[in-house]
Amino acid sequence: MSQKINKVVLAYSGGLDTSVILKWLIETYDCEVVAFSADLGQPDPMGDVEKNAMNTGAVKAYVEDLKEEFVKDYVFPMFRANTVYEGQYLLGTSIARPLIAKRQMEIAKLEGADTVSHGATGKGNDQVRFELAYLAIDPDIKIVAPWRDWDLNSRTALMNFAKLHGIAVPTTHAKPYSTDGNMLHISYEGGVLEDPWTEPPEDIFKMSVSPENAPGTPEIIELTFTKGDPTAINGKALSAAAMLTELNKLGGKHGIGRVDLVENRYVGMKSRGVYETPGGTILRLAHMALESITLDREVQLLRDSLIPKYAQLIYNGFWFAPERRLLQTMIDQTQEPVSGVVRFKLYKGNCTVLGRKSENSIYSQAHATFEDDDVYSHKDAEGFIRLNALRLRIQKLMHNRRF
Repeated sequence: MSQKINKVVLAYSGGLDTSVILKWLIETYDCEVVAFSADLGQPDPMGDVEKNAMNTGAVKAYVEDLKEEFVKDYVFPMFRANTVYEGQYLLGTSIARPLIAKRQMEIAKLEGADTVSHGATGKGNDQVRFELAYLAIDPDIKIVAPWRDWDLNSRTALMNFAKLHGIAVPTTHAKPYSTDGNMLHISYEGGVLEDPWTEPPEDIFKMSVSPENAPGTPEIIELTFTKGDPTAINGKALSAAAMLTELNKLGGKHGIGRVDLVENRYVGMKSRGVYETPGGTILRLAHMALESITLDREVQLLRDSLIPKYAQLIYNGFWFAPERRLLQTMIDQTQEPVSGVVRFKLYKGNCTVLGRKSENSIYSQAHATFEDDDVYSHKDAEGFIRLNALRLRIQKLMHNRRF
């Protein structure tokens, strides 16, 4: 607490944590606080965010629509790699942090602020993601992370602080979930979810119906891709943000995209998270289907071998690191031929691919057919097999000679 702070730009969501933090920063450092809220398509309305920030003591509040930039420059590049963390998590929270941090730092420069702050806890990944981004942009920026400094060490304490100071927050003692939402997903942590044996209550979900309550009639959709990015649904061209919005509606309607997992946080502990990613789930499956006919086998194998590392870099907060940029360049090059259309069926929590086509397809029905053909000699397979078996035969022969 000894450092002198004049003006802070706070990443402000309007939720419990950052609402309390805004007031706490003013009281603790006797400084000015500028609130910055990024509209990334959160399901909760943001109409009162600016007013609430000002009422809580902010000298200025920015509420900025970053949805198009978020999807076009962060979500789509990530999905060109079919990125998934630990086999299930589509990185909805992780991929939002670098954009929020980048814009927060731009505002700090505009406002002449010497400090930035965030609401991430000392146990979570977001503190790492935010601060790695801050320091990559300005190595000299001062950072205040209240969860690592104050004595408000529980959500109950935060709610009591908010009540004492007349701060309006959406969290209640009955539903003390920590949620994060944007156009790609909503996450839920805390409360009863901290017990990995406890089923998530149905009433927490906001983006999707349960598969049991989804329509009993399948819906057939065609998704067009251009160089790895989705560009049209059923032939209708859409912007990046409009595309993800529509895919979310379709997926949510059919109960697609719910995930319940225990993941390994970067800081070392395991954490149970429940996620809804309806549009992203559809997008990833459709993208992989189109790649199956447009990517060379060895190119795809090499790219896929890098997905765990690429996902780890995003999850751990290294979006602005040189190794992530290097991987992105290679990934984007693989996407040059990935243009075409995928047809799929949405039904009761499932997205099933029905067909795929592309002018860049390298699938040859003439070579793959089980019917008569004149382009492939079955006899060629004999030499291919014997050459591949050579090391196995030698190993067995030498073993037999010894024993």
